[in-house]
Amino acid sequence: MNEITPAALAPTVAWLAFALAFVFGVVAQRSNFCTMGAVSDIVNIGDWTRMRMWLAAIAVAIAGAQGLHLAGAIDLGKSIYVGERLNWLSCVIGGACFGVGMTLASGCGSKTLLRVGSGNLKSLIVLLMLAITAYMTLRGVFGVWRVAYLDPVSVTLAGSQDLPSLLARLAGIERGVARVAATLLIAAALLAFCLRSGEFRRADNLVSSVIIGLVITGGWYVSGRIGYLSEDPNTLQEAFAATNSGRMESFSFVAPVAYTLELLMMWSDKSRIVTFGVAATLGVVAGSLAWSLYSRTFRLESFRDAEDTLNHLAGGALMGFGGVTALGCTVGQGLTGISTLAAGSFVTLAAIVAGSVAAFRYQVWRIERSA
Repeated sequence: MNEITPAALAPTVAWLAFALAFVFGVVAQRSNFCTMGAVSDIVNIGDWTRMRMWLAAIAVAIAGAQGLHLAGAIDLGKSIYVGERLNWLSCVIGGACFGVGMTLASGCGSKTLLRVGSGNLKSLIVLLMLAITAYMTLRGVFGVWRVAYLDPVSVTLAGSQDLPSLLARLAGIERGVARVAATLLIAAALLAFCLRSGEFRRADNLVSSVIIGLVITGGWYVSGRIGYLSEDPNTLQEAFAATNSGRMESFSFVAPVAYTLELLMMWSDKSRIVTFGVAATLGVVAGSLAWSLYSRTFRLESFRDAEDTLNHLAGGALMGFGGVTALGCTVGQGLTGISTLAAGSFVTLAAIVAGSVAAFRYQVWRIERSA
């Protein structure tokens, strides 16, 4: 009988990741799901509808991920988010850079992929800049600077940094009880806030939020359950099939974009495979393309002028650097990371929103000054 190995599981994990990301691409393109757009709506016109859609998706992702953990289907402690070391400076600097970048580039990493699928040539350039800068931050010159000056500034906790573990240590209660309490409290509070708005309580908004939250949950299950081996027959150690980090993963769209570019450039290297992140990146573009063609909204769009080009190039670079430094983007930290209830993810999310708001305020100030 053939032994199950990570290599044997890799195609299954990749195809399932692609399928989930395809669904994400269709739903996000159809519903105009966008974190940068949500922040923009609040800052410019005081409309919280898209922000409520995002917060509701977060609530569903938290409930789903924590539910899988409590059921024993996955172990969120084996993700990259909930270790004992909290790199708070990397979260703050990386998150702020990403927030500014997504504002300049007219969308975050996932929105960039969605726009590529709908024919936006500006977003294609942003995507290439993001991929190159992200790779430079992973393994290149920016990575050396990041490891030397940002990552060492951290706090080492007595245990895991997720909120249930922090609550259990502070209150002296059992961790499982703390996890149930934190999950119910946070998810219920977010949903209550979202459902207060009659404008949000439309079927399209509710269904889109639920599906996107379940896609994040599905990613955890695919990577942490289907792709998990308690003992790799080659190394005799536990393994997660087809992940670039070697740990359990769900969706994120900065480092995986860099790995997608790397795979395309080194396709003849047989040691390179389509990982969870690469498949997810391609799946979002495919889903967006499918919906754009079906709805007849596909159209080519290019830069307005030189300033528009510079803004998008700078935005892509800041997102590439910031997303890797902060371990994720508005999806990688704002949905996937938050679903683990990791303290670092909340810090990063706050920094992303703050950076985006600051960039919007600056743009408004420039417009008013020129007028």
